[in-house]
Amino acid sequence: MRNPAIQGWSCTRRAAYDLLVWLLTFGRERAFREAMLRLAHIKMGESVLDVGCGTGSLAIAAKRQVGTNGDVYGVDASEEMIARAEKKARKAGVEVAFKRGFAQSLPFADAQFDVVLTTVMLHHLPRKARQELASEMRRILKPGGRVLAIDFGGTARKHKSLLDHIHRRHGHVELKDIIGLLKEAGLNVIESGPVGMRDLQFALATAPCCA
Repeated sequence: MRNPAIQGWSCTRRAAYDLLVWLLTFGRERAFREAMLRLAHIKMGESVLDVGCGTGSLAIAAKRQVGTNGDVYGVDASEEMIARAEKKARKAGVEVAFKRGFAQSLPFADAQFDVVLTTVMLHHLPRKARQELASEMRRILKPGGRVLAIDFGGTARKHKSLLDHIHRRHGHVELKDIIGLLKEAGLNVIESGPVGMRDLQFALATAPCCA
């Protein structure tokens, strides 16, 4: 859930990242994660990848949903974020494989995952990088697999809070652009709309069942 090009996060910044997520969700981070995973329709035994996993909270929640027969990976460009995510997973007593890698060149085999998640990350990337990420997500999805993309869509409220100004400064991606991006990569968008928290929007797409 941040720019995959960010490097060298300090302990203070990693803690600040978790705090910011907590503030943006009004302290309802757990409910926020569960809402996102419901949108992805994750099932027991599935293989899931969280692209831009940050400190690992969403990947850990996904592991609880797929159970012992499912596999969950998290990928992030920051070694420090990966280290914190691994520490969280150990503390939670769940097995999640975290890897350092870049969104534009995901370190996974073709057709490896049932579900790929990318949450609040697209707005950090320039258009070309978004296209590369969408193509990579399509590549690593199994036939019929699902991609869930979530990002800020931009608020239309006249009276914005301090947190609105904070995340607005980091940018947003219009829902129509997310849908277009996934379609250009050869994915079929089957659901889209508001997440139901702040101005977050989602698009759920599937990979063709046959190559």
